[in-house]
Formats: sequence, C-alpha cells, structure tokens
Amino acid sequence: MTAQVREPSVSAVNHEASGPVKDAGPVRTLIIGCGNILRGDDAVGPVFIRHLWERGVPAGVRCADGGTGGMDVAFQMRGVPHVILVDACSSGSEPGALFKLPGTEVEHLPPLAGINLHAFRWDHALAFARWLLKDEYPETITVYLIEGQHFTVGEALSPAVEASMHRLADLLLAELHDAAA
Repeated sequence: MTAQVREPSVSAVNHEASGPVKDAGPVRTLIIGCGNILRGDDAVGPVFIRHLWERGVPAGVRCADGGTGGMDVAFQMRGVPHVILVDACSSGSEPGALFKLPGTEVEHLPPLAGINLHAFRWDHALAFARWLLKDEYPETITVYLIEGQHFTVGEALSPAVEASMHRLADLLLAELHDAAA
C-alpha cells in the first residue's frame, strides 16, 4: 500500500449527485463506499458517499452506498470503466492514514469456498466480479482505505478519520472535475 499525501486544490462542483441525472450521459466513474454504518470508523465508506451526494459530483459519476453488501458491489460495476472503492482499514497505522492501491492487487483472491454472504467483502466482490463480468469488468479499479481508530458499535467517526475523509473527497472531486472538463 502507498500513502496518499498530495493535498488537492479545491474547485466547486455544481452537478447533481445521485440517482439518474438528466442528460448525464454514460457512467464513466462509479464511487462505492463500503462499511458498516453502525460501527464507528467502519462507517467511513457510506458516510463518504453521503458527503459526496451533498457536495455534488460531475456528470458521468455515480455514487453508491455499498454498505456491507459485497455481492451488490460486484453487480454495480458492470460496464463502468473506472470504479473507486472507499473503506476503512485496520492495519496498525496512524488513525486517518490514507492508502491508495490498484484493484489488481486485491482482485485475485484464493477460491471463495465456504464463504457466506455475511463474510463477503468488497475484496471478494472484486474477485467475483472479475469472474462474473468478464468483458464488462471495469478497466480501472482504485481502492482508497482510511485507517480507522474505533470500530465500536454506536461510535461516530473519529476526528482523524473524518478529516482524512474530507481530504479524500477534495482530492477525488478535483480529479473528477478535471477529467470531466
């Protein structure tokens, strides 16, 4: 994993954020936030998506709350050229540390024998989607992981994770806006 340290310049984005967007054209980028909204910093993915919905995303970008439904993540990726996944991690790094890795590093997992839907995560979804979608599998998948501090039921996002989430939103919105221009 490599740490993302670049500070973005922020530019305003005034497009609708979720659901069908009038005259938006095809979806070029899908951003999926994964995690359990009830477990403190594990909620960063879904909270991130809600934050993007509030701020707005450029045309051609769709946001989806992947929650804990890894199987659903696989189906949402069909035919989308670029997928961005955002989730919390627990690697022992400093809380709020931001990691960026290509999906190719985690899409080839061992066989999924014995796994059940409650244990089916986004990394399993990538392996499953590679097998299922074949030619409709995304050309590029980028995974952003934010190091969590607290994963206790009922906790809010820790300040370090929330700050990192906002930095990531600024970075991605600037990149997506530039790509749409």
